Amino acid sequence: MARERRCWIIYINRTVKKRMQRKRMEKKKNPLTWLNLMVSEPYYLFHFLAFFSYFVIRSSASQVLSPHILHRLFHREIQAILAFSVLAVIKVVKEETWEGFISDTLFFAKVFLVAISLIMDYHLALWYIVVFSVIFILAQQPAYEGLGTSQKLTPLQLEALLTEGNTSRFWLVEFRALWSPTCIRTSLFFPDLSITYSNKNLSFGIVDLGLFPNVAERFGISLGSMAQLPTYILFENAVEVTRFPELDFEAKASHPPITKKLLCRHFELDRRLLEYINGR
Repeated sequence: MARERRCWIIYINRTVKKRMQRKRMEKKKNPLTWLNLMVSEPYYLFHFLAFFSYFVIRSSASQVLSPHILHRLFHREIQAILAFSVLAVIKVVKEETWEGFISDTLFFAKVFLVAISLIMDYHLALWYIVVFSVIFILAQQPAYEGLGTSQKLTPLQLEALLTEGNTSRFWLVEFRALWSPTCIRTSLFFPDLSITYSNKNLSFGIVDLGLFPNVAERFGISLGSMAQLPTYILFENAVEVTRFPELDFEAKASHPPITKKLLCRHFELDRRLLEYINGR
């Protein structure tokens, strides 16, 4: 009984430590930081300019369009704002990361903007479709930059860990490529898990397949399949124990969306933490 109580105390301390670190990160992101991010990141800057252009066009169009069309346009704008607000609230509740929330809400905003533009002129709607397509090609949503207690690994470092002996009994490695939307949406999960579950027996590492694509072939990861990115592999004493998604995932209909809860359950992180605390 005393041992179980001690286990839960240590587990709670780790959770509190994680929350405190998250709060410190949120405090650093003051309004000036967000403004600087919007200006410095092409992805956010281009989207801001595209959405801001609508207000300029709307102001000019009010002098040209007939009162009937303006009245209809105003009602459609109100409906779009209400629908967008409802969807945004739903996403705030359901999404685990800000990266996923921003990606989804920007998509909804673009759909509503194109739909409203059709009321004014279909040429304007086509223009916005072209603009958003160019932004998609030229700019990329930035991933979460924090690492938690995980380590970025090069192929040589990974090779050394798997062949020359590990500093930890277990290594959980995330293989990701930041040109994959899924990897960007889930980029916060791994640092969060590393803060909670890393210990002397379990370490966390990240390999960027965008920088080192040759590593993918060795571990059976197809860069041409978006469903395999990211891939998580658990090694025990340099031997692969399990991975997500599984190698035979293509034979299945699909695998569930990646969440922190799913990764914890698949790799049994709670059990491994308790075993470490108990000294097993």
